[in-house]
Amino acid sequence: MPHVNDPIPPAAPAPTPAPATGGPTETPWWRHAVVYQIYVRSFADSDGDGIGDLPGITARLPYVRDLGADAVWLTPFYTSPQHDHGYDVADYRDVDRLFGTLDDADRMIARAHELGLKVVVDLVPNHTSWDHAWFRAALAAGPGSPERARYLFRTGRGDAGELPPNNWQSVFGGAAWTRVGDTDQWYLHLFDSSQPDLDWRNLEVNEMFQGVLRYWLDRGADGFRIDVAHGLLKEESLRDQDHVATSIASAVQHESEGRDPHEEDPDEEERFQVGAREVDEPMWDQPEVHDVYRSWHPILEEYAAMAVAEAWTRSPETTAAYVRPDELQQTFNFDWLLAEWDAAAFRDVITTTIDATRAVGAWPTWVLNNHDVIRSVTRYGGGAAGLARARAATLATLALPGAAYLYQGEELGLPEVDVAPEHRQDPLWFRTGKVGRDGCRVPMPWGGSAPPYSFGPGPGAPWIPQPDDWGALTVERQEGDPDSTLELYRRALRLRHEFATDEAGAEVELLDLGPQVLAFRHGALTAVVNCGASDVRLPDGELLLASGPVDGRRLPPDTGAWLRG
Repeated sequence: MPHVNDPIPPAAPAPTPAPATGGPTETPWWRHAVVYQIYVRSFADSDGDGIGDLPGITARLPYVRDLGADAVWLTPFYTSPQHDHGYDVADYRDVDRLFGTLDDADRMIARAHELGLKVVVDLVPNHTSWDHAWFRAALAAGPGSPERARYLFRTGRGDAGELPPNNWQSVFGGAAWTRVGDTDQWYLHLFDSSQPDLDWRNLEVNEMFQGVLRYWLDRGADGFRIDVAHGLLKEESLRDQDHVATSIASAVQHESEGRDPHEEDPDEEERFQVGAREVDEPMWDQPEVHDVYRSWHPILEEYAAMAVAEAWTRSPETTAAYVRPDELQQTFNFDWLLAEWDAAAFRDVITTTIDATRAVGAWPTWVLNNHDVIRSVTRYGGGAAGLARARAATLATLALPGAAYLYQGEELGLPEVDVAPEHRQDPLWFRTGKVGRDGCRVPMPWGGSAPPYSFGPGPGAPWIPQPDDWGALTVERQEGDPDSTLELYRRALRLRHEFATDEAGAEVELLDLGPQVLAFRHGALTAVVNCGASDVRLPDGELLLASGPVDGRRLPPDTGAWLRG
């Protein structure tokens, strides 16, 4: 009898479905795609400087193809002073020399396409770098100028304008305003002071970004990830925030620090009560932001491209608003990422997500990891139990309808790293003294038994040091081991191509196998995840895959399984 985790040959491509009326049509490539996120600085270093780059990515793209992904999403590689590791853009139409050249970008995109991979480029429209030509011109031009009208400059409060214009706080800590010298003028930055926010009520701003969209689409990009998609427009009055409640941004910060996003912070006066909708956010998720994406929709449609929103909003319904038929194509499902290891919590997110996306005629997405949050292995408890749970949750993620997003290294079972203070580089650390996000950005271990694990061509240390005990987690060590996390991902992604089809539909049927068990049927696939403390009996069906050892028809705790039928 074959082992349940023996390698599975690639499935034949699913037939193209036909619409309810009319002739045959092609399913958009992104609808069921598995998108692999590459954090450019930490994926692969080609020149030995300790920092990942575009040629390094190009050389490693066959690995992503062999994993079974359909697309790659690259974090920003534009010209930047790197105060926020590329999310402070100085030139949206060029490549930072740290990462290569425009020719390198063209070669990377061409190679991805040769391998059958789509390329999603990160776009940062909420703010620019303070080194951007527009912001330098704004500082030089002075108050009331057309150059300053591209950003959110305001007169400060107090007798001499010595106080910030309002009480908003930066996501990275401290005031969201920086004073221009000893003048009464201040500029808004919802993130670092090196990232001034643009004024999206200025039509010139949207015109510039529409040009950027076309620029990268013409170079072969297949889509965009929209950074801070919910933040472009602020309430026009820029009024004070009512500090009855903590903002969504603060909740995200709690999550990046490993805290419950809903917990009350004893050092703050605010509270976060999404359930009661006691959230006052004049800086986030304003109705006018949707006009921006309606203006982008025809461009994306012209190129058969997509865009996925990073939109942290108050509810599944407000998140789904970003994927109405005339707006963007996808939005990240952060409720799935934030759910704790609990069957009831998972069931609730599945139900609310599918209901919300169905209401606007869209398909959902699912994600467990990214470059801003603690890795799932550690979030779910760490150690062997955390790894087992992360593997099981992955099977649930990949069995659900719609697209799935993976973050580099999760397929290796990488845990969060406790980066020593002297090596931390996150702006959050420098502005607040809080740990920040460096622990999920540690460079990939490719081979060897000691750092830098073949990250680069030489023995030089990567930009964030890797742990000494990652030798057993490298790609080299895990390849070919049927019990490894890497091979589990490969098997799951091969099987997924058989089940992730339009014919399977966008609905799931929840099954009742007990309160501590997540079980659902999606098309011909049944997924079961045991979140409890005791074995559970698997339902009828052919056992295709399990995240850990299975004894007959008994599924152990912290284990997931796929069945056919």
